[in-house]
Amino acid sequence: MTTTAPRFGAAPAAPLVRLLLVATVLLGTVLTVLSGTASAHAALTGSTPEDGAVVATAPKDVTLTFSEQVALSDSSIRVLDPSNKRVDTQKIRNLSSGKIVSYAVDLHAGLPDGTYTVAWQAVSADSHPVSGAFTFSIGAPSKTEATLPAEKAGGGLVGFLYDVARYVSYTGFILLVGGSAFVLGSWPRGASVRPLQRLVVQGWIALTAATLVLLLLRTPYTGSGELADAFDLGGLRAVLTTKTGTALVSRLLLLGAAALFVAVLFGAYARRGTPANEDEAKEKKDLTFGLAVGGVVVAAGIAATWALSEHASTGIQAGLAMPVDVLHLLAVATWLGGLTALLVALYRAPSIEAAAVRRFSRTAFVSVVVLAATGLYQSWRQVGSWSALGDTSYGQLLLVKVGLVAVLIAIAFFSRRWTARLGEPAAVPAEAGTEAKTEAKAEAKTTTESQTSETSETGTGTGSRTATSAGAEAGAEAAAETASGSGSGAAVLAGAGAAAGSGAESESGSETSTGLGTRSETVTASTTAVGDTHRIAQLARQQAAMATARQKRLRDADTERSGLRRSVLAEAGVAVVLLAVTTVLTSTEPGRTAEQEANRTGASASAPATAGPIDVTLPFDTGGQNGKGTVQVTLDPGTSGANLMHLYIDGPDGQPLDVPEVKVAFALTAQKIGPLPIVPERFAAGHWSADGVQIPMPGDWKLQVTVRTSDIDQTTVDKNVKIG
Repeated sequence: MTTTAPRFGAAPAAPLVRLLLVATVLLGTVLTVLSGTASAHAALTGSTPEDGAVVATAPKDVTLTFSEQVALSDSSIRVLDPSNKRVDTQKIRNLSSGKIVSYAVDLHAGLPDGTYTVAWQAVSADSHPVSGAFTFSIGAPSKTEATLPAEKAGGGLVGFLYDVARYVSYTGFILLVGGSAFVLGSWPRGASVRPLQRLVVQGWIALTAATLVLLLLRTPYTGSGELADAFDLGGLRAVLTTKTGTALVSRLLLLGAAALFVAVLFGAYARRGTPANEDEAKEKKDLTFGLAVGGVVVAAGIAATWALSEHASTGIQAGLAMPVDVLHLLAVATWLGGLTALLVALYRAPSIEAAAVRRFSRTAFVSVVVLAATGLYQSWRQVGSWSALGDTSYGQLLLVKVGLVAVLIAIAFFSRRWTARLGEPAAVPAEAGTEAKTEAKAEAKTTTESQTSETSETGTGTGSRTATSAGAEAGAEAAAETASGSGSGAAVLAGAGAAAGSGAESESGSETSTGLGTRSETVTASTTAVGDTHRIAQLARQQAAMATARQKRLRDADTERSGLRRSVLAEAGVAVVLLAVTTVLTSTEPGRTAEQEANRTGASASAPATAGPIDVTLPFDTGGQNGKGTVQVTLDPGTSGANLMHLYIDGPDGQPLDVPEVKVAFALTAQKIGPLPIVPERFAAGHWSADGVQIPMPGDWKLQVTVRTSDIDQTTVDKNVKIG
């Protein structure tokens, strides 16, 4: 009967590690949903005509000015008339000059009066889609039936999937680069540890798969927003000609080189082990140097694919910002990826030397210093002012990121204290090793006695029993030595092989002494020897597993090592949140451009809405006979868009005053909009009204009322009103 060896070594904290992985996925999902609502990176800083402007004659074209370079197609700027028909020529003209980024689209001649809608969509220089819309009027505002997309560019399901892929790509890069750096620089013996190998390979797979997904989703992400367009070959060809497409393809090529690096690291490098002489030591040193140089070049190249296509490639000091961004990414990967590798080594590897932990501690300190220096420069470059730090989404997220880094450094301080107190890995004492050997021999003896008793009943002889017992004891002793650290895997195989050899020889001797060496007896003896070999090898594996479990219990009893594991696990948990916040941050409009956009819109655009209709009463005096009175103006609902206006004119006695003419105008001085003239109709004596009064946008509007009481007597009174 075949007996399966029990499975030992399952770490008690393994559920915590799995929980950490689940938290990574969930947190990344939640924050990528939030990032889908983040602002874009290029801002519309101006237009001609301006947003909400009323012009006397139809313009020949519409011009848009952006804060940074954008990519446009012929359908990127659409001008719609009040009936939702397109009135532009669908030909984009590039008017950019120096630092001014402007594009124009020509309009058809002879456009009638009314309100026109300008809808635009583009791809900013940092690879993110941007879109927006505004209105202007010819002659006077009117109702409009123009319809705009329900979702902004880069939103919806496609935007969500794209952000998830970006999060996975950052995670894969950190695991690949940080895990490799940890093995090569801090713990060379870890190259042969299977859990670390899996960690790095999984990082490579995650980064490669995420890059392919980003490449396929690029067309719908920057265009239609339809998931089916991900497989549009025409769109894919267009993406490959863009800066972002080139960066993604370059990343895939570099990942091919990274695969070769990983194969050598966990293949030829791992097999060399501890050098036996000076020649082997020199060969391993040369291989280590080659891997280090090659790894740095490949890692820097992969990091550059982000730097050359995102925030660092645009704005001020781009030539300096891109290499700084590469250093920033490498420092993050070395720190957080190495931290993850250390966590895996502490929980999943049999043991890790204190010297390796100290080496990583020094590496992490250098990485944090580089991270702080490069992060400070990037913050100044992207935020630009103290006000943007608190008033923009980018600045607020940056403060959250700085806070998380501070927490991470504080936890790392405690980890360094545990590291300083850390001794060498707990080894199995000599007594424990002797005990393991004794137990193994005793169990081997018990097992083989039962086996040989069965064998003696078949008449195989005393020689077989002796050989089986001796072989089992040898195999068990080798297994015990392996588990206690004094043997190797070869010893187990050697013990099993010795048992097989002894059994075969004894069977042959038994047959000779009895003189019954028939062919059938020879076959029976050989079959018995093979069966004994399998049982002995299985017993050796059982004993090795038991000794490994015993060694792990002794290792877990090390207070310093347990404290280090807990602190590193806490660091990794904060690092998961930090990575998610960083992903959202890269999808958010930088503080500089956000302030530019706010300045363009003006403070009046964010004026609070009034509660209910507007009701204003103004006194007037035209200076002539019956020239005094009051005019009451109501505007319902008192918001931007269509409104119903009533005017009530009363004399000094409070009775309705019938006047020859009344005119009204609205002006938004902050945005240089208006005056927008409104000519109400006489409804009754002292009562005038106007329907469909269009207010283009909310703000602090100036209301002007002109009252004429005779052919020569008139006056204009005004008052500022807030329209939401």
